Amino acid sequence: MKFFRKLLFPFSLVYGSLLAIRNSSYDKNWLKSKSYPLPIICVGNLSTGGTGKSPMIEYLISFLENNYQIAVLSRGYKRKTSGFIEVLTTSKVEEVGDEPLQFKKKFPKVVVAVCANRQEGIDRIKTNADIILLDDAFQHRKVNASKKMLLTSYNNLYINDCVLPAGNLRELKSGAKRADIIVVTKCPEQHSFTKLKEIQQDLNLLPEQKIYFSKITYDKIIYGVSENLPLTFLENKNFTLVTGIADSSPLLKFLNTKQLKFTHKKFSDHHHFSNSEINNLKESNFILTTEKDFVRLQPRLANFPIYYLPIKTSIIKEQEASFKRDIIDAIVNFS
Repeated sequence: MKFFRKLLFPFSLVYGSLLAIRNSSYDKNWLKSKSYPLPIICVGNLSTGGTGKSPMIEYLISFLENNYQIAVLSRGYKRKTSGFIEVLTTSKVEEVGDEPLQFKKKFPKVVVAVCANRQEGIDRIKTNADIILLDDAFQHRKVNASKKMLLTSYNNLYINDCVLPAGNLRELKSGAKRADIIVVTKCPEQHSFTKLKEIQQDLNLLPEQKIYFSKITYDKIIYGVSENLPLTFLENKNFTLVTGIADSSPLLKFLNTKQLKFTHKKFSDHHHFSNSEINNLKESNFILTTEKDFVRLQPRLANFPIYYLPIKTSIIKEQEASFKRDIIDAIVNFS
């Protein structure tokens, strides 16, 4: 696979050159970005996925929602509709996408909408929000977000990758210079501060850029439609783990450290399950999945024992207060 990708490197050079021209056109104001009269925080990455954008959106909501009316705007990746749609708790995943529906179900007071045209989407929700969180919009330069947050995974830093199709980057590494904040996600629980310092030096940030490090944790409860169970319930049970996410390795590592016995059925990110795949899953005795997959799977596995294990992200303890202060300052001092 790596050899095949090396063969694609010339195409990456062409694609990267086109991206460089596009970004340069925005930098020189030949192409216009639109600003808005309220704080807009963009959460995105350079890679094609797996950096933890959704948990970061939820983390931001969790400490902002008590003081601000928040709106989340996403494109609704892989939905089967088009145009602007406000997400309801009763929406179907085919209409709005899995992650926006997940946000709405978890935070029902938050305005959640999907629209591929981010300018139109912002115009439709801005009167109902104090702050807008743009999900996965770092490359959407038609909108000039007031705070740009770039995520990169601890074990897969963007500096060690290259542009599609030879690599997994959506744009050149130099695009990171647009970020106000860079968050290195999925850091080990027992992290070495020497290693974190090395990463900071390797990223070669601009003086005005801030860097933070985050880790992921898993709940001690698995959640179903009608009941919740302790994670320990799985200790003496053979179950099926179903994942349709970009990077399932942290979850696998976590479950393996618990010495749980399971069969892993892995699908692509945002996978739409076919009828035959659903029927095959029904042959399992018990299914554990991710929260994002649950919103897609559960409606099609009614009256079946299917549960999800939530994932949470948090800034490492030593930096958490500073991170929250940076976000609050960006809101309070917005003009």
